[in-house]
Amino acid sequence: MTLEKTAICEFDKKAEYFELLSTENKLINLNDCKGENGLLIMFICNHCPYVIATINDIVRISKEIKKYKINSIAIMSNDPLEYPEDSFENMISFSKKYNFDFPYVIDKDQSIGKKYDAKCTPDFFGFNLDLELQYRGRIYELDNETRPRTRLKNSKDDLMDAMITIAKTGKGPREQDPGVGCGIKWFK
Repeated sequence: MTLEKTAICEFDKKAEYFELLSTENKLINLNDCKGENGLLIMFICNHCPYVIATINDIVRISKEIKKYKINSIAIMSNDPLEYPEDSFENMISFSKKYNFDFPYVIDKDQSIGKKYDAKCTPDFFGFNLDLELQYRGRIYELDNETRPRTRLKNSKDDLMDAMITIAKTGKGPREQDPGVGCGIKWFK
């Protein structure tokens, strides 16, 4: 497990187009999943301890921001041959286990992960209604004393707060803390 930090938000960078296969066996593209007020794109996987530690909150936040007309999608870009826990079949099981209310899609050739410059799992990209990047940060502050890391007591919901602000104003917070997670497992 290699700890990575997300890059700094490139404000107003346009979302990269994609069309990827979902665990529901449907092709989903960028325009299909966009909400009226924006879109949260998350790079996750099935086996990362950081994803597992936060997945219930990821699902909770996705449901909450839908009330603000922001949709979510999760993309899995890891190499499933080297990491069989991240196979498409396991993605289907993972999404059912945690009751995803958003599409979970596979980036088979890793081209979308590279276009987005995804660094780790989880990696969050918050876009406004014009699909301009407004947030690239953490879900919330993690406790550095625990393994796998859990939420720091009394930390605020950075991701949810940012996405609600984006829904209301079209702009994200100017100060953002980077997210952390396991590095994306690129093909060798």
